Amino acid sequence: MAPKYRLPTAEEEAAIQRGIAEDPDNPEWTDADFAAARPAVEVVPAVVAAHARRKRGPQKAPTKLLVSIRLDRDVVDRLRATGDGWQSRANDLLRQALLDT
Repeated sequence: MAPKYRLPTAEEEAAIQRGIAEDPDNPEWTDADFAAARPAVEVVPAVVAAHARRKRGPQKAPTKLLVSIRLDRDVVDRLRATGDGWQSRANDLLRQALLDT
């Protein structure tokens, strides 16, 4: 599959580089700048903590099994169209189909 972007032409790249060189508020970093850089968590730990993503902890009693299954695209599209929680609804549909047999 081809990428969904295109590389700039030589003229466009030259214009981009000129813009970078002429921007006094955001100069291009030098090797010294990179060497002196510190992680954001060291510089502004409160900001990093405020924006840290919460992670789900381990399940106390795992009841579900992670599996890989191939389904027809139209089936998955129809399930996803029902919104968030579509995987749980798919589980419920499979359970109901098995109970009906």
